[in-house]
Amino acid sequence: MKVTVDTIIGDILDFNGEAAAPIFMGMGMHCLGCPSARGESVGQACEVHGVNAEEIVEQLNAALGN
Repeated sequence: MKVTVDTIIGDILDFNGEAAAPIFMGMGMHCLGCPSARGESVGQACEVHGVNAEEIVEQLNAALGN
């Protein structure tokens, strides 16, 4: 799975939550089970949490083996 800023968080977690969850938790996103969190894109979550979306996308892709 290749992650972009438009990728939905729930899709990432379904693909490999074990690898992705620590990255989301590290950016302050502690409610990964919430329906609203799972339905957000990576870019939307980064905007809400005040983190650089491109850095998170890089980290996620590295964790997922891309």
